[in-house]
Amino acid sequence: MELEEVIAQRRSIRKFETKPVEKVKLEKLIEAARLCQSAKNRQPWQFMILEDGRKDQVAEIMLQLFESHDEELPGFVNSSRHTAQIMKNAPVLMLVFREPDELWTPGDLLSIGAAIEHVCLEAVNLGLGALWIRDTEYTEKQICAYAGYPQLQLVSAIALGYPAEHPAPRPRKSPEALLLPFQGR
Repeated sequence: MELEEVIAQRRSIRKFETKPVEKVKLEKLIEAARLCQSAKNRQPWQFMILEDGRKDQVAEIMLQLFESHDEELPGFVNSSRHTAQIMKNAPVLMLVFREPDELWTPGDLLSIGAAIEHVCLEAVNLGLGALWIRDTEYTEKQICAYAGYPQLQLVSAIALGYPAEHPAPRPRKSPEALLLPFQGR
């Protein structure tokens, strides 16, 4: 597939077929991330592939957040309930970690975002769908402990599988709205 076509076809997929993702395709996704540029070539990312019960347990950890709080959680946290169900529905969950280092936080997070986008674009190229997930943030420490890496920072997750939906493109800002005029001296 041509790059422009991959970019145009990329969507956030929230419904997946039950068909498992082939190991060779998972390896290609990791290779796409591995080849990504990074600030100072730090390559700060580490990935974990979870399937079946292990993936579902991460979703359960996210759902426990709502059972363990008596007080009202901020509204935006509630999307975690829906995200956890998407993760259970997806055949694969990829967790994205980094070693915490405050001096490198901005560069590492930008680099990891680029690597995640490489994964999402390669997923489209391979006929897969992906959902880039931020909602793991609210239960990051519990998920890291469950995965066996309490010393790492869980930056994000990606739900992966064969798409069972083909959503229309979401509205995008015009190119003119993205470009700022120079107002300096």
